[in-house]
Amino acid sequence: MDSFLPLEHAIRIAGSESKLAAAIGYSQVAINKARRRGAVSSRMALAVHRFTGGAVPASAMRPDLWARPRDVPIAPPRGRKVAAERGGAA
Repeated sequence: MDSFLPLEHAIRIAGSESKLAAAIGYSQVAINKARRRGAVSSRMALAVHRFTGGAVPASAMRPDLWARPRDVPIAPPRGRKVAAERGGAA
């Protein structure tokens, strides 16, 4: 599946590119670039997965890394705080 469609779904869930960006710790420009490219980084895929509670699985955006939704690591990496805990974007 093309990563463009899951990212579009995440944007719809959030309400806009800007709202998704704020929720996952990226800039609106980064979201727009990923949208235009039709590809997301592994970190962005994980952030979207966590934000949507798995409704938009990282495995749909990066099947090269995770074959199934249950293969996606759901906990943030140790020693790193997610954007919501830091109080803003990365």
